[in-house]
Amino acid sequence: MPELPEVETTRRGLWPYLENRVLRQVLARRKNLRWPIPDVVTAMRNQPVIALQRRAKYLLLQLPDGHIITHLGMSGSMRVELSADAAVRKHDHVDWLLDSGNIIRFHDPRRFGFMLWQAGDDPEQHKLLSNLGPEPLGEGFSGEWLWSNSRNRNVAVKSFLMNNRIVVGVGNIYASEALFMAGIHPLRAAGRISLQRYAVLAEKVVEVLQRSITQGGTTLRDFVGGQGEPGYFKQQLMVYDREGRHCKRCDGIIRSKVIGQRNSYYCPKCQH
Repeated sequence: MPELPEVETTRRGLWPYLENRVLRQVLARRKNLRWPIPDVVTAMRNQPVIALQRRAKYLLLQLPDGHIITHLGMSGSMRVELSADAAVRKHDHVDWLLDSGNIIRFHDPRRFGFMLWQAGDDPEQHKLLSNLGPEPLGEGFSGEWLWSNSRNRNVAVKSFLMNNRIVVGVGNIYASEALFMAGIHPLRAAGRISLQRYAVLAEKVVEVLQRSITQGGTTLRDFVGGQGEPGYFKQQLMVYDREGRHCKRCDGIIRSKVIGQRNSYYCPKCQH
């Protein structure tokens, strides 16, 4: 599933083609993805583009009357097609047609992504965004925030870190990597970690996300950025998807365990 770095990479890749442009039309080749595409979206004509923002793993296309909220789902991607004559692939479900002649095309083989609409100036009034925690790359995120919200919690720290009400966008890949970098075992109870260790963990969350964004995200299977390029952070992964291989830091063997219904990867020697 595309995580925060992949969505941010997509946003940065698309924005140069959307800035100061007009959205001429939204062309939907099917009426629904995960959920039905609202009629207000497919009926749009000649809407000036104000901004393309990201909140958690959502892309927010700001128009004069509201926002198109887009999620890439499990296998989705958005890319720029420079010509209206570009061949349409099997799972190209939605096009944003621009006055420049370029197309922003939404591709989603599993159809688990979506496009929804939130009227008005504040997209966080939408129920999907209204209860989200702070952005990990924003000012509201810190070790003290993690520590204060973890008190008396027995849930595994891996699950705690992936709770979008605690902090948004730290998905399975980057939670595993940040916990390794901080030397914290993913099964340790969130409430039994000190403020000092949470300070290190918060730093490592920011570091791993920023490094991944610099590398264009992580391509494990389907993800490509706004111009069709894969993400290259996979080559820098320390533990994720490396079960049975030697730790890059010590002579231990990387193990995996299902935590919160997700495969979690860790080094039993480096993490405690």
